Amino acid sequence: MSKQEIAKIYIEFLSKGDAASIIRLFAVSGTVHSPIYGLKSAAAFYQDLFKDTSQSELVIKGIFEEADKNQLALYFEYKWTLKSGKQVIFDVVDILEFNEDLKIQKLTIIYDTVRSRKLVEELN
Repeated sequence: MSKQEIAKIYIEFLSKGDAASIIRLFAVSGTVHSPIYGLKSAAAFYQDLFKDTSQSELVIKGIFEEADKNQLALYFEYKWTLKSGKQVIFDVVDILEFNEDLKIQKLTIIYDTVRSRKLVEELN
């Protein structure tokens, strides 16, 4: 499987809320750095994310890859419905860094949290 195929599958699993399948895309020591949830193991991050999520709709806008790098940037629109029923729509750039086995070693999530941070804080 190529890095771009993994990125597309990742988006599919994310939209379904399939944490177990997402975790299998990661290295055992894989991490996620999120502007809202901070730096966590992949398993802890997706557990927290899906605990707060009612539904996700994602549309890929672009995948950017340099041939000689072990990473890619995934640009997508995220329509996020939280457990509260409130929804926020925003653009996201995920930077996926792969290990030599093409497992995600690190995922860095980049987006504007002005609206979404407040909605997540209201859940707690």
